[in-house]
Amino acid sequence: MELSERKKKILTAVVESYIATAEPVGSKALAQVIGCSSATIRNEMSELTGMGYLEQPHTSAGRVPSPAGYRLYVNELMERQKLTEAEAAAINDKLAKKDAQIEQLMNEVGQLTSTMTQYPAYALAMKPPAAVKRFDFIYVDANTFIIVVLLTDNTVKNKLIHLPFSVHQEQITTLSSLFNANFTGVTDQEITDPLIRSTERAAGDTYGLVAVVASFTIECLAAAKAAPMGVAGASQLLSQPEFRDPDKAHALMNFISDGSRLMSDLPRMGEEHNGLRVTIGPENLAEELKDSSVVMASYDAGDGMRGYIGVVGPTRMDYSSVAAKLSYIAAGLSRVLAGPDAPEGLNNKLVLKESEHHE
Repeated sequence: MELSERKKKILTAVVESYIATAEPVGSKALAQVIGCSSATIRNEMSELTGMGYLEQPHTSAGRVPSPAGYRLYVNELMERQKLTEAEAAAINDKLAKKDAQIEQLMNEVGQLTSTMTQYPAYALAMKPPAAVKRFDFIYVDANTFIIVVLLTDNTVKNKLIHLPFSVHQEQITTLSSLFNANFTGVTDQEITDPLIRSTERAAGDTYGLVAVVASFTIECLAAAKAAPMGVAGASQLLSQPEFRDPDKAHALMNFISDGSRLMSDLPRMGEEHNGLRVTIGPENLAEELKDSSVVMASYDAGDGMRGYIGVVGPTRMDYSSVAAKLSYIAAGLSRVLAGPDAPEGLNNKLVLKESEHHE
């Protein structure tokens, strides 16, 4: 059902007042803002409650937004904020370290995002599936050789293997040839028992050498799948009235600190609009997030990598401010990591110029 303009104004006012005060909103508080009598606003708020957009915590209390109310606000009613030039300058200064390793950059961006939004934050760079580009086997002596694995992301891993039996250099050379023929270009999921057994037969391996090398290969590929991730500011939750209950706060802080849980849910966390995803309360998959909201922005990390930055907070989140900051940081990360292919001028559209302050 389409809402009237008055209902939209009332819902917007309730959401923004509740975001600012964390207190239920009554009709008297809205009368001057909306320009209607308290009685009219009470009737409209009652109808919005019946439609599922507002809730009444107690019979004598004012109204608070429901998850559906927040969703309508985010999708249709929220005014898109811009950053101040000072905020933009602070972000640009932090992102100026182009020589930082991706792991270090993700930690710094997570901390920056938490500081800018005052909510727990995370930053991660997703990787395409890795495979082995080349194997090198280095014969040391009759009981020792070195496995060198070059991955498609140009990561190099090596391991010194000590054997309780003797092998000839020709055996190690044959093993190297077979692995380069059969194990390059495959993911860890594709290194199966049948592949290992057929390679053992081809190598005449009765000592389990193929299994040793295959195990190390799987270990390298599994480690390469881990996305660099920075998580910061979990304790920011303690400043929010929704998390005064220590048990509730502790459970959510543990969830946020375990970044792998958030990362595993990313592919299923709703659709992306204008580079942003917002999941509100019960829309979240994890039980720990059912009373919280997650706002994410995606960015181009270059070299086939996609990244996300996001914050976790109460459903009473300042969505407009958070969206503006995440969008700007994401645009800056794309520019830093994807280089000249990143869209020009995007950041400028997200910044409030000094000349606009008095409009």
